[in-house]
Amino acid sequence: MNTLTISLNTLSENHPKDSFAITFAPLSVAEIYTLADDAANGAVVMMSGTVRNQTDGQPVVALEYQAYEPMAVRVFRQIATEIRRQWPEVNRVVIHHRVGRLEIGEISVLVAVGCPHRSEAFAACQYGMDTLKHNAPIWKKEFSTDGSSSWVSIGACEANC
Repeated sequence: MNTLTISLNTLSENHPKDSFAITFAPLSVAEIYTLADDAANGAVVMMSGTVRNQTDGQPVVALEYQAYEPMAVRVFRQIATEIRRQWPEVNRVVIHHRVGRLEIGEISVLVAVGCPHRSEAFAACQYGMDTLKHNAPIWKKEFSTDGSSSWVSIGACEANC
């Protein structure tokens, strides 16, 4: 497979087993799970964002993502730092986001958290995804069935984006 990865499996300076990426390559649930796994984990919680066929009841045929990669990776690192502030037992944080054109059903983002306990892992993973959507410099272009398209900052999305 000929894929281009924009800078990535960047390792966190403070937590060398964390992983953050912006990539053109399809995301692998198995790969992200492996990156979040650790012998000290009692839980790995992963959330995937996928391209759906509608937004607010309007048909969508594809999405295109763009990101300001250096700043996005910096935001991912800040999210990991804040996760560890709130849930100190977290031992792995993985955040990977795709860019480029994605078809219905493709995974656009994966956030995974490894932790000794499931309740903290669930909370930290939800915090990671929610914060990414509000803070990361990532934009998506929605393509409609009528041929029209429009750009939206994922940070401008409400909870249903």
